[in-house]
Amino acid sequence: MRVIRAPSIGRAHEQVIKMILEKGWTLRTEDAEATVEFEEIAMQVDTPLAEPMTSPHSKFQQRFVEQYASDLIHGSHANFEYDYHSRLFDWGERLVTDGLPVHVDQIAYIVDKLRSQPETRRAVAITWNPVIDEKLDDCPCLQLVQCIVRDNKLHMRVIFRSNDMLTAAGANMYALVQLQKHIADQLEITCGTYTHISLVPHIYYIRDMHDIEPFCGKGQFIQPVKEVCRACKGCGRAQSV
Repeated sequence: MRVIRAPSIGRAHEQVIKMILEKGWTLRTEDAEATVEFEEIAMQVDTPLAEPMTSPHSKFQQRFVEQYASDLIHGSHANFEYDYHSRLFDWGERLVTDGLPVHVDQIAYIVDKLRSQPETRRAVAITWNPVIDEKLDDCPCLQLVQCIVRDNKLHMRVIFRSNDMLTAAGANMYALVQLQKHIADQLEITCGTYTHISLVPHIYYIRDMHDIEPFCGKGQFIQPVKEVCRACKGCGRAQSV
């Protein structure tokens, strides 16, 4: 596992894209998408609320990520196969126990658990629901959220089974840090570290080619693996690799 430490989530986003594009390998997915994939990555940010919280190279800027964070925390009227708000705040779709539908507000549980037992390691929320997700084409990437309180600060660790690091990770990190603050505010403490673990980080280098270019800077900022450059042809490097 590679570890990235950065002063903000925006800078962590830039570093992880550089690492994948320069050190990764190409793979065609089960959906026939061309990707650059990399080994497990952990990004640790000591000051997750520090600016920049979004990279200036990302196409998803402040207005978008704020709405995405609001939808995660407060919910949305849009219809999706799944959404993280319902998985975290109302887990249990299609499940029944003792004859009653299952509705679990896992974030309320985390707050109550940490309030009553600040030393706990059990303040955990999950998203995976085997009854639904084993049959979904588009199943949750975020799998687990853990919160711990140490030194009177709320630290959050999240685990993604798979993570589109170019177009999704920036918004994911922003929204989850806002969730971290949402929980910390209820506990009346400050945010500590944010650690983002991706078990299979990847970039869709053909589908999202135009979104790579601002990060790459025509080879000035990033020197991608040859397959990416040859697919892009956006600068002279395509002929030299």
